Amino acid sequence: MAMSVGGGGSDEPMMDINTTPLIDVMLVLLIMFIITLPVMTHAVKLDMPQTNRPPPENQVQQEPIRIDIDWDGSVVWNGSVVQLDQLEGYFRAEAAKNPQPELHVRPDRRANYDTVAKVLALAQRNGMQRIGFVGNEQFMGE
Repeated sequence: MAMSVGGGGSDEPMMDINTTPLIDVMLVLLIMFIITLPVMTHAVKLDMPQTNRPPPENQVQQEPIRIDIDWDGSVVWNGSVVQLDQLEGYFRAEAAKNPQPELHVRPDRRANYDTVAKVLALAQRNGMQRIGFVGNEQFMGE
């Protein structure tokens, strides 16, 4: 592709169209259309049921079960040391209650991961569903 730029000796007029202004105009129009389009909202309106009745008073707020796991592998159930085989029976008894109490697991910073995993597996196998970790602030800032 050769392009002649004036004074090449030929007297023929240049036949190519300059598309640069056309592209500039199209880009300006595209930007104007984008700016002027209304913002689409993707919200879904839902009419949720309203409840005006107070919560039932006959529900007793249960005390959560606190399990501490010490650095030496000892497991403490609400202040008393228990073995892992005893823990299974405790979990079965608590899982049968309605409503099921919360299980607050608090492992020591130096606790063995294997012991914590065994306690959580026992809780899950025996039907405990409301399990949470407490005391996580000791692991922050390491």
